[in-house]
Amino acid sequence: MTVTLITGANKGLGFETARQLQDLGHVVYVGARDPERGAKAAAELGARFVQLDVTDDASVPAALATIAAAEGHLDVLVHNAGILADGPVDGPAALRAFDTNAAGLVRVTEAALPLLRKSANPTVVTVSSSMGSFWAVTNPDRPEHGLPLPLYAASKAAATMLTVQYAKSNPGIKFNAVEPGPTATDMTAAWGIGRPPAESARVIVGLATLGPDGPTGTLRDENGELPF
Repeated sequence: MTVTLITGANKGLGFETARQLQDLGHVVYVGARDPERGAKAAAELGARFVQLDVTDDASVPAALATIAAAEGHLDVLVHNAGILADGPVDGPAALRAFDTNAAGLVRVTEAALPLLRKSANPTVVTVSSSMGSFWAVTNPDRPEHGLPLPLYAASKAAATMLTVQYAKSNPGIKFNAVEPGPTATDMTAAWGIGRPPAESARVIVGLATLGPDGPTGTLRDENGELPF
């Protein structure tokens, strides 16, 4: 059985990604900060719950230790937890954005690497954003060019770069970042935009189910590879 951990999986994109991977036969661990919400989401899916706060240095290794004890390995890791950081731009806000969207990726990846190395087809997917693409935000023809989200964009650029660097330093593990497309979630509710989470989740699932010869070190959307 393919064992999969998804961070921030109690709602939105993470929840729908968990649903689709569960339907494909994965043993899915729903990672969530809130035990009540996480357990409820896992029960609805028929998945397993593990308490995991990507900003907490104690929570992350404890979550991976739980999976290690139960499964002995990890095949797929999906970094989905993130925040929009659309409020005031100041030091504390920047620290929150980078702690969740970038440092959280490092915490979880480092804790997961020993389990991923025990997999026959280890795969890591970072739910990033084209807002983190220098090509997209500097292109006047792209919608990212006019979106006023500096902390989100910068932290997602960091997340994508971290993914590429992990791919370079771990050639036996596939690391890819994904732009899932504009999605109607809590993060975008104020703008009233985006397609259903189930549609965008399919883009994530595509990278989470790559074969052993699949690409690594890329930023992709549903149409293919995006420029950095």
